[in-house]
Amino acid sequence: MKPLTLLRKRPLVSTGNAKRILIVDDDVSLMRVMREALTSFLRCEVDTCPTPEYGFELALKKTYDLLIFDFQMPMIDGAMLFFLIGKVYNHSIPPRIVPPLLLISGKAEEKRAQELLQEAGVHGLIAKPFAINHLLHKVKECVPTVESIV
Repeated sequence: MKPLTLLRKRPLVSTGNAKRILIVDDDVSLMRVMREALTSFLRCEVDTCPTPEYGFELALKKTYDLLIFDFQMPMIDGAMLFFLIGKVYNHSIPPRIVPPLLLISGKAEEKRAQELLQEAGVHGLIAKPFAINHLLHKVKECVPTVESIV
């Protein structure tokens, strides 16, 4: 009988220096593609969730180096979610550092989306559709200490 061989998609890496990223997007397929791209090319751990409410809970339970939120989601948009997390972080004892936000939007040209780029903590806006290389470049801009795997 032939032994079972396991295939690895990615090189085995230590997660000791891995950066933590939270992605919240109601487009589940896009969220999965982003997670796969980030974990394949960058030394990072990525949590994903399709609802802002659960994203809020994750942001309170864990510490992240970067937040990537869809700009337009049902109930709470990505900007509102970011500001709610910021309020809680700033009022916790001791205060927590609010990670940078990278917004993803299908309506990046809208006035509100452009205004958000002026807000403290908002480090970029990526218009859908986008190339994965563009996402990787923006993440590296937001978290300069993230290491490439390849």
